[in-house]
Amino acid sequence: MSTKNLFLLLLVWSVSCHSQVLRKKTTLLMGGRFDITIVAEDSASAKENIDAVVAEITRIEHLISDWKPTSQVSEVNQNAGIRPIKVDKEVFELTQRALEFSRITKGAFDISFAAMDRIWKFDGSMTKMPTAEAIKKSVEKVGYQNIILDSVQSTIFLKVKGMKIGFGALGEGYATDKCRAMMLDKGIPAGIINGSGDMSTWGTQPNGKPWNIGITNPFRPEKIMAIVPLRQEAVTTSGSYEKYVVFNGKRYSHIINPSTGYPATGLCSVTVFGPNAETANGLSTSLMVLGQQQGLLLLEKFSDYSCIMITDNGKVIRSKNFKKKKMNRG
Repeated sequence: MSTKNLFLLLLVWSVSCHSQVLRKKTTLLMGGRFDITIVAEDSASAKENIDAVVAEITRIEHLISDWKPTSQVSEVNQNAGIRPIKVDKEVFELTQRALEFSRITKGAFDISFAAMDRIWKFDGSMTKMPTAEAIKKSVEKVGYQNIILDSVQSTIFLKVKGMKIGFGALGEGYATDKCRAMMLDKGIPAGIINGSGDMSTWGTQPNGKPWNIGITNPFRPEKIMAIVPLRQEAVTTSGSYEKYVVFNGKRYSHIINPSTGYPATGLCSVTVFGPNAETANGLSTSLMVLGQQQGLLLLEKFSDYSCIMITDNGKVIRSKNFKKKKMNRG
């Protein structure tokens, strides 16, 4: 459904103060880059908790990653059209939330996008649009309506053979939220878990100031368009400024509408702010697919979430509930 481009930049002005230290680790997990930032009383404690975060993300990856053949999600996919598969409560509930999100967005987000044929190429090799027939065929096995959940048995059944479910970046958002909750339970005062641009933040920098997230201009990536201070909040960005094709003067994003098979048009990036990264990620992807008007209507159903959109022609649009006082021009 989407490959995320990163338009967010963590700006840390201070690394140690008030008997606290800030430590950071970058690693590859869940098929992408994770930047883990922890504020703790000393370096040993910070390292110990960074290791705990890595272990938790690895655990989630082995549970839900559809590219790992031994994961529970892979077992569900391997048995599409054959039989229901019993999964852990955690996997079931994540699937349940993703399915509900698929319903709310009427398929703009679809957990079964993993079965989509990759007929669009964004590596410069495409010289013409795929045919309407090829586009229609590419989404034949996509359809959240064909996912059957049994809460009593804790099973997932994909009705159509060849169907697949996958969490993609939604899974990264879920992992960052889980790790933040784990750190808060352990009494860690502050940090950021950043999974390929899905950030869950809490607390403040060692100098007492909030975390500063820089939103870069997708048309001029070296420029920071705005700086948004965050405390206990999540932020995600979906965008397409690097991966797109142009046919007959129209720009087609690499983010594909899973219900039609056609690429999203109209928006270059969407950044969503809210309490958790899982929902924010689902929203940022859905808004890219739905476009400005329908996307803002969807966002009104999520009063705790706000967004900044950038159109293909560079216009900046903020949702009505975006707190303008939060944003400082870069």
